[in-house]
Amino acid sequence: MDIMNVPSHSPQSRFAFLFAPEDVAGWQTQPGEPDRILIVEDDLLIASEMEAALTEPGFEIVGIASTAEEAIELAGSRLPDLAVMDIRLAGDRDGVDAALELFRSHGVRSIFASAYSDRETRRRADPANPLGWLQKPYTTASLTTTVRRAAKELRGKGP
Repeated sequence: MDIMNVPSHSPQSRFAFLFAPEDVAGWQTQPGEPDRILIVEDDLLIASEMEAALTEPGFEIVGIASTAEEAIELAGSRLPDLAVMDIRLAGDRDGVDAALELFRSHGVRSIFASAYSDRETRRRADPANPLGWLQKPYTTASLTTTVRRAAKELRGKGP
């Protein structure tokens, strides 16, 4: 999709700035048991686009949470392998708080996908042992590649 040709009233116009056309070849997962991903994003449109982008190459989405509390509850009941975490969330707690609790309580590590990745935010997030950072806007290919690398690292097959 050409960003310049998307009408501003189009529902796709919002995605155009977060998800650019694919720019990395070979981004699909390998056959086998799918990696289980929890999406933590308070913008439903972005979360839906992330779900579609990760489901297509074979990841299993165990749930979408819009608050830290929902993320923690879903992680406890659905046991994801990892979370893709936005920093700014609905509710009183942010994504760093959610990632810290996911890691402490459930051993779930996160990939932060956010426009907020300043030094202080990264310092706060360090104890959650993040698997990566995606700076918004990012492509679906970079999202998928980052998740695939993180899942591989969790399986002990390298970074």
